[in-house]
Amino acid sequence: MTITASDLQELKDQLGERFITDQRTFAPYMRDMSWMLPEGEPVGAVFAESTEDVSKALAWANKHVVPVSVRTGGSGLAGGSVSYDGGLILSLHKMNRILEIDPENGVAVIEPGIINAEFNKELAKEGFFFAPDPASASIASVGGNIATNAGGLRAVCHGVTINWVRALEVVLADGRVIEVGSKTIKNVSSLNLKELFIGSEGTLGVITQAVVRIEHIPKYEPYTFFACFDSIEDAGYATIAIRAAENKPVSLELIDALGVRLVNERNPDLQIPQPGAGLLLGQAEGQSAKEDVEEFANTCREYGATAVMFEEGNRLFQVRRDAYPALSAAGMEVIGDVSVPIASLAEAIHNIMAISEKRQRRVSILAHAGDGNIHPIVECGEGIEESRAAEELLDEVCEMAVGMGGVVSGEHGIGYLKHHAVTQLLSPDTRDVQLAIKKALDPNGILTPGRKL
Repeated sequence: MTITASDLQELKDQLGERFITDQRTFAPYMRDMSWMLPEGEPVGAVFAESTEDVSKALAWANKHVVPVSVRTGGSGLAGGSVSYDGGLILSLHKMNRILEIDPENGVAVIEPGIINAEFNKELAKEGFFFAPDPASASIASVGGNIATNAGGLRAVCHGVTINWVRALEVVLADGRVIEVGSKTIKNVSSLNLKELFIGSEGTLGVITQAVVRIEHIPKYEPYTFFACFDSIEDAGYATIAIRAAENKPVSLELIDALGVRLVNERNPDLQIPQPGAGLLLGQAEGQSAKEDVEEFANTCREYGATAVMFEEGNRLFQVRRDAYPALSAAGMEVIGDVSVPIASLAEAIHNIMAISEKRQRRVSILAHAGDGNIHPIVECGEGIEESRAAEELLDEVCEMAVGMGGVVSGEHGIGYLKHHAVTQLLSPDTRDVQLAIKKALDPNGILTPGRKL
């Protein structure tokens, strides 16, 4: 459908200055942090400040069959929020308030645009924390975490985002507003629509509020350890052994030698010893944290660790948060996101290194090793052809992961860049069911079309 000046004025009359048609103003909101470029020129952007704004914007887009790209912090890596030609950008970055902190019920009510680290900073003042903790917490919004069901650094012990969401307010494609879930711990009063929207990447509805679980900050300081390995596969085997132990770590991360070297160059104050192949980094919390990390360290020695260190606090964990920015600055920019069963972690890492060698393209490994989520980061030169070549390598990694009983995305989402890989993972009947749900909730196909599903 061709959008006329009169159609645009209709939305302008409803939203005023919150609807923007000047491309110079909304250009930064046309893409995410992936290499994917916008498909064309949108008709405009809505910088929503309320649920009502989102409802009006979607009702207008649905009426005129205008594709909508949805974004909050813009830190996505799968091209899911990149704008459409002739589309409408719906940005929720101004909806960033904490509406309520409810210690008695152990929940908080938030808007989607609040940044994860800022949310935790405010919660800490009340003695609480929100466990989902992506490495990009300083720039990633909680709404984005929910939309992709992000995992992050504490998933081994605390689970992923879906385990921390009690209820959602969602605006459907036609502008209707629904509430799913509840503040209660238990709720089997109706169909579980809440979990349908978590991880749906803006394809079924737009999340405008969330009730999330919060917990008391642990009484004792955590202990962090790292172990250097001359074989990254051995680090994988040590991970499998640690995960099988009675006491589980809070976090268990893997960084290859290249990542460690680049972080040390950017932040020499960390003073992380350079491993021959990879660094296994972990953390324990609670009264027995020190004893637990000593046990983890001994396990690492049994699997060939050449150096082991541990200390109280979070200082050492900064190497993991800095790893992707350091690799990206060095030209390792195209990032993958496969997950495999824990017992297959070492084999999967070996296979990724073999794919790298076969294609003669350097790959660095970051991994949430404790939950089997591997982020291969591929060397990429300038230009779209280089980016596509890097993605082709990751396509082969996806095929390998599926063949091992894994999945093509653990937490970054499918977006546009992995949309073609969904057919490898889902049977035709399973995909038909998912598309039927999409059709029921978004019959005109305006919400993030051609992505995720």
